[in-house]
Amino acid sequence: MEFSDENIVQLFGQEAAEDEDFDRLQSYYLKSKTHKSVTADLPLRILVGHKGIGKSAIFTIARHEDEKHNKLSILIRPDDIAFVGINSTDFSVLIRDWKEGLVKIIVDKVIEKLGVTYGTYLPSKTGGLIQFLKSSFQYTIDKHINLTDANESIINRFLSESKIIVYIDDLDRGWQSKEQDIRRISALLNAVRDLSNDNKGLLFKISLRTDVYYLVRTSDESTDKIEGSIIWHKWTNDEILLLLVKRILNFQKSKIDIDTLKKLKQSDLAYYLNSVFESKFQDSGKWRNAPIYKILISLIRKRPRDLVKLCSLAAKHAYLVDAEKIGTEDLKEIFVEYSQGRMQDTVNEYKSELPDIERLLLNMKPSRAEVKSHTGYVYNTAGLKQKIRNIMEQGRFVFRNKKEATDSELLQFMYKINFITARKTLDDGRIERKYFEENKYLTYRNVDFGYNWEIHPAFRWVLAPDDINKVFEQIDGIN
Repeated sequence: MEFSDENIVQLFGQEAAEDEDFDRLQSYYLKSKTHKSVTADLPLRILVGHKGIGKSAIFTIARHEDEKHNKLSILIRPDDIAFVGINSTDFSVLIRDWKEGLVKIIVDKVIEKLGVTYGTYLPSKTGGLIQFLKSSFQYTIDKHINLTDANESIINRFLSESKIIVYIDDLDRGWQSKEQDIRRISALLNAVRDLSNDNKGLLFKISLRTDVYYLVRTSDESTDKIEGSIIWHKWTNDEILLLLVKRILNFQKSKIDIDTLKKLKQSDLAYYLNSVFESKFQDSGKWRNAPIYKILISLIRKRPRDLVKLCSLAAKHAYLVDAEKIGTEDLKEIFVEYSQGRMQDTVNEYKSELPDIERLLLNMKPSRAEVKSHTGYVYNTAGLKQKIRNIMEQGRFVFRNKKEATDSELLQFMYKINFITARKTLDDGRIERKYFEENKYLTYRNVDFGYNWEIHPAFRWVLAPDDINKVFEQIDGIN
């Protein structure tokens, strides 16, 4: 195995689905129940998940499936709707502007995509979109306007079924958590709900980052009407490992029986990593002799993009030392860089909600007393709130909406952004961990669900720059 830059990309993939070659993306894409939920034949589907969890990948695959089956679908990006409703102050007017703006954008994109001609004027009412498209398509056919075979097949299916799928992706681009941003997204969600109700056959698929949805949901009571359309995108450790195995087998051009692989235990799946990774972590501390796959899973926050970053960094180091496999030393050499990158990603992603986020997270480093007692990183609720209050003594924290944060709100915030996870030691000694997407109510007010709190291992090398080797001694119960 030669870990050249080209081979690394072909092996582990691009960080973002939109940058990936589609054939390669399709070859290692892992269909889950989330994919089926998103592509369900329902008026409104809203996919919610953290950045880097694979929302765009689902939309990319789904859109190509639409084309394969001659379904009419379009993609709306942030730049397409950048100027919709920016001057509206009244919320009802803002919703109306969204409906009118979306109808115009949808029509323009359909006309451009299929090369059809207007059969009638743009509908004066937003409820006439489907009929307008049908008349335009029929007019195009009656006038014998030249169409490609593919476009003609799409038009014929639409005339038969009267359905169009509208994907709206990357809405968090430029998101700043300002009141205006929240109102615009809230108005958009209300608008698409109205449009799909008024136009039978108009289906919307929207992706939202977790924090964006959370802010909108908690600031607008009307969003309870779309709660049944929400799909939380999350991965299990089994799926993450299977995703990595599939990428390796695809790179090796091996035959893949995904149904058989899904039935294997993690320890059996790990066999397929042996051509690329050493099998054991050869070092001291609590990670000594741990299977490499458990190390990888423990560090990636259940996000495919983290997996790509971690494996790619380790592979680049293996290339520098002419190693044929990614081993313990390659991982150790890049843990600090990987940890710094995840911290910077988190700060960039959420500073729009909490401008002083970096001060909060960096001050979660173990205190001198915690270092001496080999504690830190894991806290009960009372202990974590006390640590937060100690940090608050250095200066208060204020959210973007100008609300001063309490210790409970900062704990909830760190849980929401995956900086901390909930953990509980089970009766058999195993450690159960919960992410925000898996249980959003563990930080609910003053209810104690019996969980402690743990700073995610991905951030610990940033918080322990003085002696990074001690990190290995203090991470226990790896997944």
